[in-house]
Formats: sequence, structure tokens, C-alpha cells
Amino acid sequence: MKQLKTLVFAIVAFLGFQTANAQAKVAHVDVNELMGKMPAIIEAQKQLQTLSDTYSAEYKKMIDEYQAKIKKYDAEAATVTDAVNQTRQQEVQDMAKRIGDYQENAQKDLQKKESDLMKPLTEKIKASIQKVGKAKGFQYVIDINTALLADGPDLTADVKKDLGF
Repeated sequence: MKQLKTLVFAIVAFLGFQTANAQAKVAHVDVNELMGKMPAIIEAQKQLQTLSDTYSAEYKKMIDEYQAKIKKYDAEAATVTDAVNQTRQQEVQDMAKRIGDYQENAQKDLQKKESDLMKPLTEKIKASIQKVGKAKGFQYVIDINTALLADGPDLTADVKKDLGF
């Protein structure tokens, strides 16, 4: 009986030790804060805003020209021939298509530029999070913005330090 108690105690102790070792070490980091305060990301956002402003100004110029042409053609429609009106109508339709194409291409260009600028920066953040997490002995580092509960250590300050800001 004594041996059975000892055996049961040893098994329970062993299982308790295994369970304690099996628990993962988890920390969290605020990725939004990192991305909002990283100087390189702030600079990339400024570049994107400048490009966006350039496209917007050109788009507005095209729209103003389009509207002026429509106004002019509407005012003159009664005094010109049907052939001229048809030609003008086709011109306005072509202009509307160019404006639509410009807007679509500008949007694609902005998305590509954003991807080109941001991808290496987000990869740098991810690598830093992994580096800091491993150095501190964590098996998992989760983003606080997607966590249901973030009660563990916060590595945000350590990652900022590793990134140099």
C-alpha cells in the first residue's frame, strides 16, 4: 500500500512538472504603436501623402476641364450642327474615360508604392519582435490589438529600443 501511494505521488508530481514545463511563455507587443511611431514609417506615410496629393491635384484639374467643356458645349449646342454636337459628345465621353482610367491607374500606383515602402518596414518590425521575444525567452509574442486578454509582459518598449526609437 505504501509503495502504491509512493507510485501515485511520483506520477502526480511528474505530471505536474510536465504540465508546468508545457505551459508556453507568452508576451505581447503593440504593433499599432510601433508602426505609428517608427520614424521610417512616418517618412513613408509622408511620401505616400505627397504622391496622393499630386494625383488628387491632377485629377481635380482634369475634372474641372471636363466640367468646363461640358458647360461650354451645352451652351453652344443649339448654335452648332448635329455633326459638331456628336463629335463633342464623343470627345466628352473619351475625356470621361481618360479621367476614369487616370483615377484607376493612380489608385493602383499608390497601392504599389505603399506596398513597396511598407513591406520592408513591417518585416523589420516583425524581425525585431522575434529577436526581442527570443532573447527574453518567450515562445509566443502576440499583438495586443488582436488579443482577447493581454495580461503578460509588454515588449513594446524593448522592441522600440531594438528598432532604435
